[in-house]
Amino acid sequence: MADELKRTSLYDTHKQLGARMVPFGGWDMPVWYSSVKDEHAAVRNNAGLFDVSHMGVLDARGPNAAAFLDLIGTNDVSKLAVGKSQYAYMLDDDGACVDDIMIYRVEPERYLVVVNASNNDKDWAWLQSAMARDGAPKCDLRDLRAPSSGDDMRVDIALQGPDAQKILIALMNDQPEIALMQALPYAGIMRAKVNTFDVFISRTGYTGERVAYEIFVHPAQVVELWNAILAVGKATGVKPCGLASRDSLRTEAGLPLYGHELAGEMKLLPYHIGFANFVKTGKAANFIGRTAYMDGAAKSKMTLQRFRLNDKGVRVPKGGDPILDKKGRVIGTITSCAADSDGYLLGLAMIDNAANVVEGSAVGVLALPERAIEPLKPFAAFGSRALVPDGATIISRFPPKK
Repeated sequence: MADELKRTSLYDTHKQLGARMVPFGGWDMPVWYSSVKDEHAAVRNNAGLFDVSHMGVLDARGPNAAAFLDLIGTNDVSKLAVGKSQYAYMLDDDGACVDDIMIYRVEPERYLVVVNASNNDKDWAWLQSAMARDGAPKCDLRDLRAPSSGDDMRVDIALQGPDAQKILIALMNDQPEIALMQALPYAGIMRAKVNTFDVFISRTGYTGERVAYEIFVHPAQVVELWNAILAVGKATGVKPCGLASRDSLRTEAGLPLYGHELAGEMKLLPYHIGFANFVKTGKAANFIGRTAYMDGAAKSKMTLQRFRLNDKGVRVPKGGDPILDKKGRVIGTITSCAADSDGYLLGLAMIDNAANVVEGSAVGVLALPERAIEPLKPFAAFGSRALVPDGATIISRFPPKK
């Protein structure tokens, strides 16, 4: 069936661990194993292991690979050193966001490119069409999840949290590689042997943790590596983590999710959400969508803000619910909301610049019910309830660095 959900190589492992599985981006994925609260806390205090092998992993290589990635990406690949990575966006000719991507330079003429799972096929088609343009640089582009990639096949699992490094070290035997991994800076990437498997280790992630690693391993070896990480990390409190805690962690960290804080119905772009520094409009190489993007940035009237509900135990707002000023006027729209490390609801919202909202501003959050409620009549029955906004406070766009 065309709409049948795909499964990662870890599907049976997730079921054995008692995961609740849900559809996500065309894949059958674990949403949680124990609880969102426990898994969120594990990442912040110990370590959490995520199956992100549904994400697309592409390989671009050849003497023109950097030039091609500079054409389709907004960051400056020409300045990316071997062993480093950068976050970027792919835009179309109208300046709209095709996807957000991570680019890793693993060799002088070889790059890994990670794309969102739900966008994988669309991105592949977009990249092929970009390369077919007149004058576009040509390079060898491969899908590393495809069996045709042979021994080069790679999928991604993520180990995030304060204890992540010591867990990986326990699975490594080569002392020079261990020393390199210990010295690996944030956004760095290296090749190493972990549990005898040839992998790429990048110090990156989607949780806001600075001690964070993504491990690119052959799909035939991912189950054994996953189990080895959980076994070695058991003493330190490592937990398998699902999509729900990944979402609460990235929301707390102020990171965008494609379709929510990027693209989607509001057609959001980096200049809306505080990530314009990843769009190098002044770089030497022209990138697709550059002129349209700059025109849109000059006219932007809304900005992404983080907010926190003042009280616990209130209704959870969802994407599309309104943000109000103290006079009850709608000034923005919620894009994401989840519980933070302290148990308070924390979220992201697009807010009108004219509202002059800054850190510390008081706002109202109106969590609308799933079903429409009947308006109160002039003489409503005693005890009936009306919708009222819950108090919230605008907080810094990103949490303070640890």
